[in-house]
Amino acid sequence: MTQQITVFGYGAVGKPIVAQLVARGDHVRVATRHRPADLAVEVEHMPCDVLDADNVRDALEGAAQAVLAVGFAYDARLWRTVWPLAMTNVVEGCAATGVRLVFIDNLYQLGPQTAPRTEDMPLGTVGEKPVILAEVTRIWQAARDRVRVAALRCTDFYGPGVTVSHLGALAIGEVAKGKPAQLLVPADTPHDFAYVPDIARAAVMLLDAQDEDFGQVWNMPCAPTRTPRALLAMAAAVDGRKLRVWGVPLALLRPLGLVYRFAKEVADVGFTWDRPYVVDGGKFVRRFGFAPTPYEIGVPVTVRAFAAGL
Repeated sequence: MTQQITVFGYGAVGKPIVAQLVARGDHVRVATRHRPADLAVEVEHMPCDVLDADNVRDALEGAAQAVLAVGFAYDARLWRTVWPLAMTNVVEGCAATGVRLVFIDNLYQLGPQTAPRTEDMPLGTVGEKPVILAEVTRIWQAARDRVRVAALRCTDFYGPGVTVSHLGALAIGEVAKGKPAQLLVPADTPHDFAYVPDIARAAVMLLDAQDEDFGQVWNMPCAPTRTPRALLAMAAAVDGRKLRVWGVPLALLRPLGLVYRFAKEVADVGFTWDRPYVVDGGKFVRRFGFAPTPYEIGVPVTVRAFAAGL
């Protein structure tokens, strides 16, 4: 049945979610501050700043469901203000309009772990950004008696259109140009990555789910864990190239952060790279029969997208 869905955000994740919903005939309203240049003319756009409660409420009017897929600059100084405010505005707007919400979430808030991350782990207290996202989690969880929210927690992204990522423009993007991959993280630490088309597919599954599947967290399933070096070697092999990697040792991130803010922000969540980082997506797999895209498929698609300038 056709429904109206408001999607907040049109970045690396919001865009493929919109594409899947439009392809199947849903009426989609994209709510961003400015109309994206590549948004199809038949897709409704509503100017919206998620930091403005009235804007958010207007964007939700008439919708049955919503997806929160916004991203903010990778800076804890900004996150400290914008994330709690954005979540409060969206949760209160959904509560007032009766709209169900799928939230594209993160996993930082679980803090350092030595076991695969599961949905029932307690919220952590280590790191600036993790503490901020723990607060954001408490905001929507405290409203569960008033609004139906399903949080899809995702690890680092990769895929077509994903430029700001450890496997983004400076990594797979450079490999696609025949240049050395650049990494700010250890190349040989096993780490899970979520394929963006899979995230979109999982988000649509949640939109189609029953009410009892809301009010809870779902971890995004990933292909079996690999190291960045293994994935980048796979990327180089697409065009028969030998992999070259320029990396920064983890111990140098904090000193580098004194002059390069992004390095400081990565060091803030250094616990995601000083040990294997594995996400247990079994709950989602069992409930929805989800099969993650193998890296052997996703990595070549990503390389070709970068090579084509997409």
